[in-house]
Amino acid sequence: MEYIWAPWREKYVKKIHLMKECIFCKALSSNNDEKSFILLRGKYNFVILNTFPYNCGHLMIAPYSHLSSPEHSTEESLMEFFIIMNVSLNVLKEAYNPHGFNIGMNLGKSAGAGVVDHYHLHIVPRWEGDANFMPLFGKTKVLLEDLKTTYNRLSPLFKEKREKILNKK
Repeated sequence: MEYIWAPWREKYVKKIHLMKECIFCKALSSNNDEKSFILLRGKYNFVILNTFPYNCGHLMIAPYSHLSSPEHSTEESLMEFFIIMNVSLNVLKEAYNPHGFNIGMNLGKSAGAGVVDHYHLHIVPRWEGDANFMPLFGKTKVLLEDLKTTYNRLSPLFKEKREKILNKK
């Protein structure tokens, strides 16, 4: 068996269990998309940067509704959710030219969900050789840019695509 070590996420893992408020609902209610790193607001769903990213461009898509699983969503919300996923892949390809992506959801605490009651989809751009010895030996993850730079890179691209998302049904 092989193990994947992610010691740089220790701060997040310890913090998330102490939080009383949903990180997604808190970001939505802040009314400051730039400060909350919200890249796009659709009709039913939104895109937000992960503040503890695995790689540059690590983003999440979540519904506005505080729901624990997609099975509780409306058909319209789910359709938009996956349209936003496709648009997000295109934006990330344009901005970063990754070699691939990790895309996934953890539904429920036993499945590894950090935020159990508000489902969300992670999209993580990946490059060949993007994992190195630093996290294992130095408990440090090397990212090429800070969150503000990532936000400023992706935000205009999402703004260009917003109408495409809102007009699809």
